[in-house]
Amino acid sequence: MLKVAVITVSDRAWQGEYADLSGPRIRAVLEQQLPGADVSLQVVPDEAEAITAALRLNSDRDFILTCGGTGLSPRDITPETCARWCDRPVPGISEWLRRESEKETPHAVFSRAYSGMRGSTMIVNFPGSLRGAELCATLMAGVMPHGRAMAHGGDHERQEKK
Repeated sequence: MLKVAVITVSDRAWQGEYADLSGPRIRAVLEQQLPGADVSLQVVPDEAEAITAALRLNSDRDFILTCGGTGLSPRDITPETCARWCDRPVPGISEWLRRESEKETPHAVFSRAYSGMRGSTMIVNFPGSLRGAELCATLMAGVMPHGRAMAHGGDHERQEKK
């Protein structure tokens, strides 16, 4: 069973000024495309300590998907915080998600999203917009089982034959 944590990084959603729509939408996409997946939700403020605590809390998961805090605003610190927490980068994921997102909106060029690993847990930053988060979740759902297998020492040939 794939274990995924979805962490929404948003001061306003954390304070209750508005409902988090992106996190629940990511969970819905993953549960639809990856039946049986265990997907948890959490909302934290745009604070390095809160983001790091959420990453630490979910470090037993296969994937931690964040949404929000990847833009140009002074409070957007999700990529830097995740990069400090990770052991090694996995830039291809963010490059791919940005490239696909640019097909939907030219504003995707402003994404500073990061992807990396800590141990065998993969951390991937999604945009905070509902549309962007949904697109990224849809794309990631197709590669997550293979990514998990590889992170746990899986064999490429056996994975590709399935």
